[in-house]
Amino acid sequence: MVLHAEPTKAQDETSTPGRKRRIYPWIVLALCFGLLLSDYMSRQVLSSVFPILKAEWDLSDSHLASLSSVVALMVGLLTFPLSILADRWGRVKSLILMAVLWSIATLLCAIAQSYEQMLGARFLVGVGEAAYGSVGIAVVLSVFAPRVHAALAGAFMAGGSFGSVIGVAIGGFIAVQFSWRWSFAIMAIFGLILVALFRALVTEKRLAKYAVEGPPAAIGDAESVSSYRAPLSSLFTNPAVMWTYVGSGLQMFTAAVLLSWMPSFFNRYYGLGPDKAGAVASVFVLLVGSGMVVCGFITDRVSRNNPATKWTSATAYCLIALTCLGVGFSLGNGPIQLILIGIGAFFSAGSCGPAAAMVANLTHTSIRASAMGTLTVANNLLGLALGPFVIGVLADHLGLLGALRIAPLFYIPAAAAMFLGRRAFPAGLRKLQELRPADAAAGIEGK
Repeated sequence: MVLHAEPTKAQDETSTPGRKRRIYPWIVLALCFGLLLSDYMSRQVLSSVFPILKAEWDLSDSHLASLSSVVALMVGLLTFPLSILADRWGRVKSLILMAVLWSIATLLCAIAQSYEQMLGARFLVGVGEAAYGSVGIAVVLSVFAPRVHAALAGAFMAGGSFGSVIGVAIGGFIAVQFSWRWSFAIMAIFGLILVALFRALVTEKRLAKYAVEGPPAAIGDAESVSSYRAPLSSLFTNPAVMWTYVGSGLQMFTAAVLLSWMPSFFNRYYGLGPDKAGAVASVFVLLVGSGMVVCGFITDRVSRNNPATKWTSATAYCLIALTCLGVGFSLGNGPIQLILIGIGAFFSAGSCGPAAAMVANLTHTSIRASAMGTLTVANNLLGLALGPFVIGVLADHLGLLGALRIAPLFYIPAAAAMFLGRRAFPAGLRKLQELRPADAAAGIEGK
């Protein structure tokens, strides 16, 4: 072992060996991504057992939809306040507490004896998962350069789709081979194992050491640098950011419908059993996640010289999904229908990465978790909670297929919001610059 003098505060950021500095951010990404998989596995495993619960407890589609939407509803209601608390109390501690709570709540789902008990357990799952997405992505972005934020945000948020794939596919298999209760129990055990690894390897001190950008206090000694914190009101006074919240939430409406209702679609209209329906639906859910990753990379490439192009890309993804899904669900069963739905699924949530990058790049780093929390609120209230529930209610009156034909229409207002966000981008940059002088002044005073 080579001994060396402890680095000074000024040297701290650059003293970490280059190879170690390159590896640790990827460790953080891998662990945060793994917990996001657990998050959505616990959330979406329910979809794979919809047919079983419907028969066993004699539930309507509205009841099934409420079991799914209550999680997204709690995420939407609690994300913002819990994200603010995480910015102040500590992001790592917050993530650990969240993961433990949703894993235990998923165990409660496994022992539920009625619809009411399952609804209560799902409520707790939603409380535990409420701010994980916003705080987790804030942690990941803090150790990577802004030039890759759209790709990273898309890849990270795609963990929701990949987790859904695993949850639906494995959940359906376990439910048929053993019991639907074991489907929930396995997801809970996986979450508890991951949170133990996260607790062992990720700390606030290490994150501060490897931070790429952020307030000075995120890198150096908190007592000798700026303690400036941007006002929370700045999250709602930037016009470009506001339009991004709306557009991102609305484009998640149909994506959430695909995540929740595709197993039932294949069960009812293609005559597949719960296990096979879950397996086939998982392919389409995988397309949703893959599209989030690929669209994020594409957006980073095309917007390298013009950041405003992020909004153009997001608008294009919405319009492609609108066309393919709208036509696909209007056709009869067959390969052409599946191909069009598959293309639509690929682009259905393609705007997620660009939207997260827009919000991150136009809000102050001291309140980034809160900004991501606000985006998550919009995604859940306008998309993840609203989509499955509305389609469930419509399905009781129009049939599931009739309801699915309506879902893609929500891409129209989503595309309009993204277009307006692009037009407001110059004003958004000015709003962000207004915070920088105060930041700089606080840093001088701190020194």
